[in-house]
Amino acid sequence: MALIIVGMIVLIIGIVIARNPSAAQRYGGIIRIAGIIIMVIGVLIGSIVQIDAGQVGVKKLFGKVQNDVLHSGLHMINPLIEVTSLDIKTQNYTMSGVHDEGAKASDDAIRVLTADGLEVTIDLTVLFRLTESDAPRLLKETGENYVDKIVRPITRTKIRDNSVYYDAISLYSTKRDEFQNRIF
Repeated sequence: MALIIVGMIVLIIGIVIARNPSAAQRYGGIIRIAGIIIMVIGVLIGSIVQIDAGQVGVKKLFGKVQNDVLHSGLHMINPLIEVTSLDIKTQNYTMSGVHDEGAKASDDAIRVLTADGLEVTIDLTVLFRLTESDAPRLLKETGENYVDKIVRPITRTKIRDNSVYYDAISLYSTKRDEFQNRIF
């Protein structure tokens, strides 16, 4: 986009110079041609977008999110469209009591009450993946920071809601798999 604007400025300067009767008038045509070439290069560069493997591109035109997605590879698009890349690979989000282990630098472990009334601290890792077809809706309704707005709060709520069915000892031993399946 910047090259298009620079090309327009050079084109306007070339037109102004060509209209002024002076010694620089003979350069006006060359400057106009240079401005047009810069604008064409800017349009070509702005029209090509690359989406990396494991990502999808969501197109926005003047703030309006479009419903189709761009899959990995090179794409020719309208140079006015802004493309936001979202990761569709399996990601993990770790909540841990150990500093600098998870997504948060501080203690992010979950403290829950069990069926026997004890408070238990749980460290966990959540695996999640964005569905390609849901990427435009997610960007439109939630934004790019969906991990802190959706993944983390829902995970913490599900852990707390389901831990009340188990006592502290079985939560860490015999009923651990059942607890994980219930959360899933």
